Amino acid sequence: MRILISNDDGYFAPGIAALALALSNVADVTVVAPERDRSGASNSLTLDRPLTLRRAANGFYYVDGTPSDCVHLAVTGIFEDLPEMVISGINHGANMGDDTIYSGTVAAATEGYLLGVPSLAISLVSRDASDFSTAAQVAVDFVHRFMSQPFREPILLNVNVPDLPYERLGPPCVTRLGRRHKAEPVVRGTTPRGDTVYWVGAAGRAADAGEGTDFHAVDNGLISVTPLQIDLTYTEQTKMVTDWLSQ
Repeated sequence: MRILISNDDGYFAPGIAALALALSNVADVTVVAPERDRSGASNSLTLDRPLTLRRAANGFYYVDGTPSDCVHLAVTGIFEDLPEMVISGINHGANMGDDTIYSGTVAAATEGYLLGVPSLAISLVSRDASDFSTAAQVAVDFVHRFMSQPFREPILLNVNVPDLPYERLGPPCVTRLGRRHKAEPVVRGTTPRGDTVYWVGAAGRAADAGEGTDFHAVDNGLISVTPLQIDLTYTEQTKMVTDWLSQ
């Protein structure tokens, strides 16, 4: 089985190293990741300049672009045949609720999905984790499941793993995306030259975190698995907008 691995934390991140090591025991793995941390890059593609692909000493490929660039370049320019799966991660930190809109981790998996490849984004829900072995084993479990029971169509899964020892994890739980409160205010600062600068504020606390959400699953020690879709059409507002335009 051929698996393409990418991420948004960069090719040097410990999460992607742990993922590649674990999956190399069960599949033919190729890593193509950004040359630097591109967290929050979302689904952006670099269209205003050419991209450069290089190979690191550990065999990983890295691209001077976004996570979506990496997967797009790999699938349309490196592989002679489509990979059988794209896995993005292991992200250092959660990608739940509204995070998925901005997440480069989810974006890399989304690009694979858009190119017709079953894709999975996997994140370790921890701010200061140094051990990615649990999330890596979860990824291996998903690959084994996929190999024995492949989906009949491309699918995009967002997986969030609690920061617990593997034996203490609850089972995978199918969830919906929760919602966060409004983000914290921007943080204002001043450079040594006296210029005012702004840091984007931290994500807000979970607002919709009830039973059935990704937040609730992870808080209860379960692996959150959310199937995602790309169609942004707000179908329930179609009639309202049609009536508004007809007035």
